Amino acid sequence: MRNIGQILVERKLISHDQLREAEEEQRSTGRSLGRILVDHRYVTEKDLVAALATQIGMGFVDLEETEVDARAATMISESIMRRHTVLPIRYEDGKLVVAMSDPSNIVAVDDVRTMTKMEVKAVVATKADIVKAIGKYAAMSDDMEAIADDLADNTDDEIDLSDIKAVTEDAPIVKFVNVMISQAVADGASDIHIEPGEKELRVRYRIDGVLHEVMRSPRSIQAGVISRLKIMANVDIAERRVPQDGRMAVNTAGKSIDLRFSTLPTVYGEKVVMRILDKTSVMLSLDDLGFLDHNLRRFEEAYRKPYGMILATGPTGSGKSTTLYATLNVVNQPGVNVVTTEDPVEYQLAGISQVQVNPKIGLTFASALRSILRQDPDVILVGEMRDRETAHMGVEAALTGHLVLSTLHTNDAPSAVTRLTEMGIEPFLVGSAVDCVLAQRLARRVCSRCVEWVAPEPEILKAAGFDDETVEQRPDIPRAVGCSSCSNTGYRGRMAVHEVMTVSEDIERLAVARASTEEINRVAIDQGMRSLREDGLAKVLLGRTTVEEIARIII
Repeated sequence: MRNIGQILVERKLISHDQLREAEEEQRSTGRSLGRILVDHRYVTEKDLVAALATQIGMGFVDLEETEVDARAATMISESIMRRHTVLPIRYEDGKLVVAMSDPSNIVAVDDVRTMTKMEVKAVVATKADIVKAIGKYAAMSDDMEAIADDLADNTDDEIDLSDIKAVTEDAPIVKFVNVMISQAVADGASDIHIEPGEKELRVRYRIDGVLHEVMRSPRSIQAGVISRLKIMANVDIAERRVPQDGRMAVNTAGKSIDLRFSTLPTVYGEKVVMRILDKTSVMLSLDDLGFLDHNLRRFEEAYRKPYGMILATGPTGSGKSTTLYATLNVVNQPGVNVVTTEDPVEYQLAGISQVQVNPKIGLTFASALRSILRQDPDVILVGEMRDRETAHMGVEAALTGHLVLSTLHTNDAPSAVTRLTEMGIEPFLVGSAVDCVLAQRLARRVCSRCVEWVAPEPEILKAAGFDDETVEQRPDIPRAVGCSSCSNTGYRGRMAVHEVMTVSEDIERLAVARASTEEINRVAIDQGMRSLREDGLAKVLLGRTTVEEIARIII
């Protein structure tokens, strides 16, 4: 069996000289080698525990970077978790994976197996991380049990309005909601889905664009949880028949988070979806969004102009608004008047006048834009080109000395030109007003901890869309594997894949001639536009994502 020092040297965490120095101290003092290395700050406690796990042939998890399945974490009592310093973290192949600080503790494994009636797979984690995680997930478990006990005899239909108010003011409900939101923020979720079923209330988080189920709770807590959220969002708690929208602000982990709240009546009660709006994300620079130099230069040429229209296109949830906000951060200078009209205003930006549209009182994108043009703006952001009137006014604003940024729903950049024409905008106006179209998608980043580099067969590279020269070179490309850090998905975080089309004179003439999207696309590529697929494959070669992920997001 290799000793700890050898493993740490192999992982390049310590040098041979540091190992020899520590071994000499071990012989002279009798202290353990691992403790000496930690005391000299050659390695961290986590490095040491990970090496120990390898030495005994077990897996190691870093609980600070691991997504813990809340259903698993709440399967055993807090007293058992604290007594043995253990924490169930997920299900795997029909077994319960349990993080332990002392994997040789057979009694702990037996106790967990008895309580859960499941086979146990032990992995190693540091004691400090387990104790910290127990505090977080034990609170969730206790709250669920308390709420279920309080409401065990009630159903949705049996609780009147006064009962709901009493329940939502009860501490367990409040704690349950707070833990649910704070955990979603800690996990990096973009949305929280609270979904009523026939017998259970399901909670899911959308992380890196994919939904993950985090807990199932008794249906008896449904009315209390949803009503508590309605009160926080300042919507009518008595109205269950029609959809409602609202907003709320919470403080968690030392930062302010806004949530956009939406209800939808279903056959089993109201479904709630909350979009998490982390204000720190709008402070991103364009460099943080994953632009390659070629595309960034083309995009920068457009937004540096004093007038013209820039369109961001892509499906819902492709990061269009984040890109436009990052652009506003660049152009928002003391000498520039920036005004936006949005539905809704997701992020409040310093130094920018933002208008929330309200169709109920006649404040639409078009009417707001009409008023904005009388406010002497330099830069205008229109949330979305939804109709002909808004698009026409946006085009006119771009032609009369304003820089206009907006979004449009198309599959690629060249389609935006024909889409505006189909909306009723004169082709010669489209060609003159639009300077740049940016199409984008969000791809998951490959996990840097478990990524493997492989040399695929030429046929695989060719099928993915790589050019002949790249296929001949047969480069190594990343493959998603999966580890504790990425919850065995192989991916961690997201980045944007871009397609930037500059509207040249040739493309302008094609627009006037009502040319097809295919013709515009051919000319744009001849003039240097890189397609979404090309940009994605370039990022595969850079080791940022995988061929499979690009194939998933791009047709």
